[in-house]
Formats: sequence, C-alpha cells, structure tokens
Amino acid sequence: MFSEDELDDDTRLFFPVWSTHGWSDGKPRGAQGRNRLVLGTVGLMLAGCADQSGSAGSGAQAPKASHKVGVLLPLTGPNAGLGRELLSGAALALTDTPAATTGSTPAPAEGAPTMDVHDTAGAGGAAAAASAALAAGDGILLGPLTAGDTAAAAPAAQNAGVPVLAFTSDVSQARAGVWVMGITPEDQVERLVALARKEGRHRFAALLPDNPLGHALGNGLVTACQDQGLNAPAILYHTGSVDSITQKMRQLSSYDSRLSEAQAASGTTPPATGAPPADAVADAEKPLPSDLAAALKPENGAATTPASSATAGAFSPPPFDALLLGDTGLGLKNIITALNDSQVSASNVRIMGPGLWSAFATKLGALKGAWYAAPDPSSRQSFASRFLARNHHMPRPLADLSYDAAMVAKTVSQVAPSGYPADVLTRPEGFAGVDGPFTLQPNGRTRRALGVFEVIGNGSGAKLIAPSSLKTDVSG
Repeated sequence: MFSEDELDDDTRLFFPVWSTHGWSDGKPRGAQGRNRLVLGTVGLMLAGCADQSGSAGSGAQAPKASHKVGVLLPLTGPNAGLGRELLSGAALALTDTPAATTGSTPAPAEGAPTMDVHDTAGAGGAAAAASAALAAGDGILLGPLTAGDTAAAAPAAQNAGVPVLAFTSDVSQARAGVWVMGITPEDQVERLVALARKEGRHRFAALLPDNPLGHALGNGLVTACQDQGLNAPAILYHTGSVDSITQKMRQLSSYDSRLSEAQAASGTTPPATGAPPADAVADAEKPLPSDLAAALKPENGAATTPASSATAGAFSPPPFDALLLGDTGLGLKNIITALNDSQVSASNVRIMGPGLWSAFATKLGALKGAWYAAPDPSSRQSFASRFLARNHHMPRPLADLSYDAAMVAKTVSQVAPSGYPADVLTRPEGFAGVDGPFTLQPNGRTRRALGVFEVIGNGSGAKLIAPSSLKTDVSG
C-alpha cells in the first residue's frame, strides 16, 4: 500500500495531504484504493480525518502582539526535501536570502517579519514544534504540511489565540483560527457547477470512488447545488471494481428503463443487462499500461455496448445533464467504458472532473469536452521566475502555498499594528496569490480563484475556457 511519503506534491496542491488516521485499518477501502495510485505523477491523496478538538472562535484569546512568523515543516526524515522546498517558498516572500538549513533564521526583507523555523519531523512531532514556536512568541504559524500534523499542532495554537495557515487541503481541518491553504475538491466543484449552470445545466449527478476524495467531491457537489438554488444532485459511490462501476453507472443513468424504451420504439428484444463476464472483469483489473492514452482509449477504436446499433441511436438522455467524476488511472478507464455501455454521451451530458486531470490532460481524448477546474498556469510565471533565480530550480507546486501563506503574514504585518487580527486576515479584498487571488474565510476555508479548462482531445491537452474574473498579479 502507498504511504504518505510516496505521493508527489503535484497531487497535494489539489487534494488533501492526509494522514492514515481516518482509516479503520490504516488502508484505503476497496480496490479503488489501489487503482487510484497507479500514475506516479497523478497519485491521489493520503487518507485521513481531522481532529475537531479546540476552537478559536469568539472565546479565543486575542492574537499575540508579535509579528514573528513561525514555520512548521518536516526538515528531517523522508519529507525533508519537500519541507525545504516549502521553506524556500516562504523565504522568497519574507526574506532577502533563502533559508537553506534546518533551524536557520534568514535575514528578513526590509519591513518583513522574521521567520522562526521548527521541524515537525523531530522529537515530539508537529505538536512539539507548535509548542516551541508559541514559546518563542511567534504571532502566526505557517504549516504544518499534513492533515495529521495540523490536527496535532492546531489545539495549542488555538488556545494561545495564534492563527494557523496550514498547507493541507483537508477541509475538515478548517475552523476559526485554522485556515486550510490548499486547493480543495469542494472549491473545484463549486467553480464547475457555477459555470455549468450558466451553460444551462440544471440536473447534476456524480459517480465517485468510495474514498475520501470521492466523498469530498460529493459533499462539494451537494453544497454547490444548494448554494446555487439547484435540485439536490444524484450521487453514487463505487468500490472500484468493474462490476461496481458498471452497475452504479447503469443505476445512475436509468439505463435499464432507457433501454426498454429504446427497444420498444425499435421493436427489438432487450438483451440481458447483468454483471459483465468474469473474463472482462479480470482483464479490466490488470495493471494499467504505461501508455495511458492507450488505456483510456476504447479497444479497437470503438467501445462495446450492450445496446445494439439498432437501438443505440434511440436512447433518450439520462436523467442528468452534468456528471461529476473523480477517478484517474485504471478507475477512469473503467468509468469511460461504463459511460459508453450506459449510453451516456457528451452530446447531452457535460462531464466534469477533478483538477488532478490537468496532469494528464493530453491523455484524455476519450473525454473530449470534459471540464476540470484548476489554477491558470499563467498566474504562476512571475513567481516561478523569481524562485528559479533564487534557488536555481523550478518550484514544485506546493511551494505556491507556502509563498501565499508567507505573503499573507507579510501583508498583515504591514497593516496591523500588532499581531495578526482575524478581521485583517479575513479582509474582503483578500490577497494576491501565486495561482491567483484568494480570501481567507472566517470558518477556516480559503476561497481561491480557479479557471475552468476543457479537454480538447487528439493529444492536445486542455484549453482555458473560463479564466478567473478575480485574477491579479502577484506582488512582493
């Protein structure tokens, strides 16, 4: 089973950096837990749940007067490289010289607060690192990296009235005084639903993996539909097996009734619609080929469907006009087959997926016209150039988050006479981020401006069809 150390940080930009604490057995549920991690560059997220203890609401202490910035990152152990990368991102925002060694305190830029760096992989973990930062008088904490570390570090900070800007995307960690800085599945879904509604889509559905990512996407769809005055979406979760995906897709799309209608209209007899044959299941659960484009392409250039050619054209549309998916890798291949088998077509249904698809958009020809929400890459160019000049390599995606968090600290320290007041952190105009503008919400959520991309097909990747209307340049 994959561990937290084996996932790349491109994934963590879009989805939670989880611990394994939320699993009853420490492992993902079902075959999908294996399938979703096949692609090295697009492995999904690490499973975990938030510790909801503590609150920094109206009863919390007033923020400390200090403007010193505590940085909580893994600087030793297996995640040390990633921790140093995030430290470099924060240093670029706050300092004249990069922080290159554990425990170093770089010289601050003129007018910027100083950094106080603590290793969350040291003795006592994130809780000890947070306690040390608070004992040193730090007025805000940037980090930790994972959801598990955030759960460990947040209570002490909340009790001290010190805000936390954590690098996880796990929204269950968000609460007053603890902000989740990552790009969340919920934010992506909200952006997609808003644009689909403008397109005239009003009946939403989702077929999602039964894992934390799938449920985060599903919860986001429910909330987005409710917020935008739409009917409650139809959502089903699959276990990752071919049989589960096939049956759930047929159920969601009302395939059997649509097939009966089509057969009656054409005067033919409906074929059996049971589970796929055993050999088909075995073949579908083989390891994903190295050529993802081939894996996502229907065999022999055409999908095999239960409906005959005489009835396929007579199928009525499914009971939804927008469908949210959450799979990648082999799971996505099986989803595509189920879409074809159930006569769900892009001609009458808008397919939507996670921002994770951006990592292999050129391989998604079978989903031509599908949408996903992600940051506009052009927003990152200035930051990437300055990071390269300072550190002599291009920044990894998670460095975006540490830069953003540090810029929040720098900006607030320049306008607040002391400490980091919640009303300044949550100012309506928000902050200029590497990937676009963002605002910190009173409930601990971070709202980010995301663009919507459409899969072009033919190996051409995706095009930006709806740029963020809030886009600004990164300052600092």
